[in-house]
Parts: sequence; C-alpha cells; structure tokens
Amino acid sequence: MSDTTTAPVAASNTAQLAAWDGSEGEYWAAHADRYDASVADYHGALLDLAAIGPDDRVLDVGCGAGQTTRDAARLAVAGSALGVDLSTAMLAVARTRAQDEGVGNVSFLHADAQVHPFEPASFDLAISRTGTMFFGDPPAAHANIARALRPGGRLALAVWQAQSENEWFTAFTGALAAGRDLPTPPPAAPHPFSMSDPDRISGLLGTAGFDHVVVSGARGPMTFGADPREAHNFVLGQLGWLVADLDDIRREAALQALMQTMQEHDSGDGVRFGSAMWLIAARRA
Repeated sequence: MSDTTTAPVAASNTAQLAAWDGSEGEYWAAHADRYDASVADYHGALLDLAAIGPDDRVLDVGCGAGQTTRDAARLAVAGSALGVDLSTAMLAVARTRAQDEGVGNVSFLHADAQVHPFEPASFDLAISRTGTMFFGDPPAAHANIARALRPGGRLALAVWQAQSENEWFTAFTGALAAGRDLPTPPPAAPHPFSMSDPDRISGLLGTAGFDHVVVSGARGPMTFGADPREAHNFVLGQLGWLVADLDDIRREAALQALMQTMQEHDSGDGVRFGSAMWLIAARRA
C-alpha cells in the first residue's frame, strides 16, 4: 500500500483546496463514519453500477476517507484501487483504515484530479461517490479522467439530484436561513448540486470523451444521528457558518428551528431525511 503525496492544483480549484485541505476536510475526517453512514443506501448501488472485476485497475475520484476505494480494492482482488482527494486529513484516515483492515492493493494520492498527470489509459474504471460536483472546470476535469482510462474504460458516478429533491438540504438550510434568502451558486460553479441536470451531465461527459452515458435515479433516506441532539450537533458542525453573522436572538431562533426539524424527522431508529441521487454510467469513447 503506497503513501503518495503531491498536489499541483488547478487555479480554478484553489478555493476547493482551501476548504477540503482545511477545516472542512478536517471535520469530514473526524466524522468519517457518520458521513459514510449517511449515504449508506447509495454505496452498494454505486458498486453494483461499477461492476468491478477481479483484475480491474480502479481510480476513485474524491475518495474522502476511502470507504469506496477500499471496497473497490476488495472486489478487484487481482487488480488495484487508487483513491485521489484534496484532503490530507481524510487521506490519513483512508490510509490508516486500509492498513488496519489489511487491504493491500490500495493506494491514496493527495492530488487534484482535474490536472493530475495520470498515466494515460492506466485504469479500467473510474468511480466517484459525490466527488465530481466540486471541480472548478468540469469539462477539463472529466476529460483528464477520461484520458486516464483505457479505451472502453468505464465510469460510474453518484451525484446529487436537484436541491428540491433532497429534503435534508432544504430542511437544514431552511432552518438556518432564519428568514433570509441565501445566495444560490451559479449552475456551473462547484457545489453539491452542480451535476443535478441530466442533460448537462450527458453533454459534459460527451464533450470530455465519454459515450454510452446512462443516467438513472435513486432515492433513499439519509441518517444524520441516532437522536435529534446528535443529529443537530453533527449538522451544525458543518453548517454553523450559516448563522455566524446573525445576532444572538436570530441565531438562537435558527438553532431552535434546526432542532425542531430534527425532532420531526426522528424515526425512533435515527434522524432521517429524504434524498435523491443520479447514478451515472458511461464509457470512454
């Protein structure tokens, strides 16, 4: 298991580097199990879509703490899996867990997949679980991923559908907005819903060098904590910046609104919200 680190970053991705290799990435690393559990309903579906064979060489883009990379490596028993991410903190978790779990055919690289000089045609498959929506230049990034795949190599992605289809997002931001209109990122800007339009996905991947693009919908609950207090604290740890500029009275009202929505979504077996993703399959032309 190699432990490689180098990260030339595209100019369009410097803000992403600052976030993911800073406090945001550190928070995700500290709560890796919680994040993995929140999208557990999609994990198996992505691996099924990827159809990883025993000899496959797999590239995992935006691998985070490496759950998808390690599971890909387990399926590619005679092959290998490389996880790439901008967060050194999450990669440290990924390496430790791979070693602890005895997954030897896996490696991790601190790099920007938009510009990293992967060896051309060196992978059979590229996968990503909610990692491809944050590129500053999506056409360049997906073209770079395509170049890393052999001709006919496969792509399997999981990305969020529109905000309106993801109850967790509308509930959290609605509570913490405290009556304000929060700014909406431009469609092409890096954000969780930048790949929510299937037509845009097909056009983007076609331009990047992929064909046979198939976009299918998937839905499932996301669990954010065992009880409302745990879920409230977990979400606030990530989104607390939304209330940082409020006065004490409005901030307290926002926090109470967040707790109320957690209580309303307490199933008795975890605090759950509806969600929706696109599962995307394609091949390098």
